[in-house]
Amino acid sequence: MSKPDILKNLRLPVIGAPLFIISNPDLVIAQCTSGVVGSFPALNARPKEQLEEWLERITTELKAHDAANPESKAAPFAVNQIIHKSNDRLQHDMDLCARYRVPMIITSLSAPTEIAPRAHDWGGVVFHDVISVRHAQKAIEAGVDGLILVCAGAGGHAGTLSPFALVQEVRKFWDGPIALSGAITTGRAVLAAEAIGADFAYIGTRFIATHEARADERYKHMILGSEAADILYTPYFTGVHGNYLKKSVVNSGLNPEELPMREKDSMTFGSNRVKPWKDVWGAGQGVGTIDEILPAAEVVTRLVADYEATKRRLAA
Repeated sequence: MSKPDILKNLRLPVIGAPLFIISNPDLVIAQCTSGVVGSFPALNARPKEQLEEWLERITTELKAHDAANPESKAAPFAVNQIIHKSNDRLQHDMDLCARYRVPMIITSLSAPTEIAPRAHDWGGVVFHDVISVRHAQKAIEAGVDGLILVCAGAGGHAGTLSPFALVQEVRKFWDGPIALSGAITTGRAVLAAEAIGADFAYIGTRFIATHEARADERYKHMILGSEAADILYTPYFTGVHGNYLKKSVVNSGLNPEELPMREKDSMTFGSNRVKPWKDVWGAGQGVGTIDEILPAAEVVTRLVADYEATKRRLAA
């Protein structure tokens, strides 16, 4: 299984997932300079004019890092694009990605039929989120360079399939790069992802509990105090199934076990307005292994140490 050239020399085979609202230049730069791919949703830069400021800062600082550290150059960064009719910024944001020759585009929702060839024009690679074999096949038909298999236990919008099932089924027809998502928070889990056929681990929740993440401090501490049983999987908040912290649902005045009927396209309940991601917080089932809020660089260092220690133990 071959990897794109830009992803061959990572310190650890990890792609930091783009976290809606949370990912920002501080986190992306910290991830990339630590040797793993950092990413952010284009829609996190608001207003849209801010996106160019972010791209300018990220590219400039990563270039400066590489000049000062020729032996340990930064990993590439990625921008997540939501392909949906509701995203009226897509053309604008892709124009900026083209101008800055963003190394990697991560696409979500619809197959990136138009996005993939455009990114290839400037030398970028495209990875697409999928939760099923059918979605994977559509993405491949669209010309993607890699697949992100979002399996059971992943934070935010996630699928229900076991990674042991989905990876093996996709490998029947796809020998290209696969990033695996779903409760991966340790170095040994990264190694396990490789062992079952993935090329990269796709990690989101672990990077929420970092100093650089633009998340409410209560959110970060709630992750520290949660375990897998505290994760609720429901389509209630956005119309698409996702994993959320039950405690944040309770704090929003709702009972996780008895969610009321939701009016279509409405998040209003009486006088309260519940906003997914802002009021109700996403997280994956791997929260039980997260017990400290750390700098992103330290998270990567610990992932590497655990990964290498596990490899040595298995080889002994």
